[in-house]
Amino acid sequence: MSEDKKIKELVAEYSDKIKDLRETIHRHPEMGNNEFRTAELIEDYLSSLGIETERLLNTAVKGILRGKSGGRTVALRADMDALPVSEATGACFASEVFGVMHACGHDVHTAAVLGAAGILSEMREDLEGNVVFLFQPDEEGRGGAERMIKEGCMEGVDAVFGAHVTPDLPEGMIGLRYGKFYAASDMFTIVVTGRSSHGAVREKGIDALGAAAEMVTALLKLPRQITEDKCVLTVGRMNSGIAGNIMPGSAEFEGIIRTLGPQTRLAMEKAFRRTVQEIAEKTGTEVAIDYIHSHPGVVNNDEMTAFAEQTAIAQFGADSVCRIDEPTMISEDFGCFIDEAPGSFYHIGVGCDKPLHNESFLPQEDVVIKLAEMHAAVVRAYL
Repeated sequence: MSEDKKIKELVAEYSDKIKDLRETIHRHPEMGNNEFRTAELIEDYLSSLGIETERLLNTAVKGILRGKSGGRTVALRADMDALPVSEATGACFASEVFGVMHACGHDVHTAAVLGAAGILSEMREDLEGNVVFLFQPDEEGRGGAERMIKEGCMEGVDAVFGAHVTPDLPEGMIGLRYGKFYAASDMFTIVVTGRSSHGAVREKGIDALGAAAEMVTALLKLPRQITEDKCVLTVGRMNSGIAGNIMPGSAEFEGIIRTLGPQTRLAMEKAFRRTVQEIAEKTGTEVAIDYIHSHPGVVNNDEMTAFAEQTAIAQFGADSVCRIDEPTMISEDFGCFIDEAPGSFYHIGVGCDKPLHNESFLPQEDVVIKLAEMHAAVVRAYL
């Protein structure tokens, strides 16, 4: 029996369980770093398959399926956390937690990797190596990937794969992107200090608000000056002043920068700091820069992406697979795992016209089955 046919038979066998896992997780969403119920469900299910489990951090779970010794080790990653959104899907398995829902499809991600674990556990005697299953907390917040890696979850891993649902592709379509895929995101807060004065005698003060406004104007021009790749700098908040006839002695603004690829990310940070400091010196103000590195972005490994693409075509046919032409400026910390081992992050269409993070976002039920099959096929082919 061919391996793709064997996987399809096991998918049919496990399909009801995979759907049940997805619905259970969807009913009981948990915010980042509080995924205790989800972590327990994952541990119980993996243990029932004879897969070793380890709890990392407080809510992260690592599972290890051991095949034949001497082979390679491949990892599958799923994120588990939900969003502070009140569900309006009308689904029979809608969230039972007030004000919290899986509006980004992490219920599908988690159930699909659990489904792949079930399928692969039936094939362990044929696996030339090991499979590591990584269930990550807090992707929507400050990111759990980096903290999991510091706990050693990627030690010995030779390749890593993951996926995200998307409303931008037809239902069940597997989408692959070579190279730069998801943007890095860096947040900043700038505090400008001058000297307040009466508005009639501006020369006796130092205009912090004017300096801050000049900084914002200059910073918004940086993306076009630094890179030909798409780059987004947004200033979302600015506070200054107490009255219309008083020149402010302080001002504060904050925002976010999204870049594609590590070189552009570094170039933008250098240009950002230089621009702010130069304007501060010119205006006689003092400035404090709080520049926070967040998600590193996703740059897919070409070899692993080609491998995933070929596997998807073999498993589902060329009509079910496409290449994604444009990167997204959404952030995703799967890039932390690719920094540790060659890997690829792919998309699957959900059959829903609502955007991610919307209260009515609901992937169709068969999507989780196909994603589980994709994961299992990629792992089986790699080993």
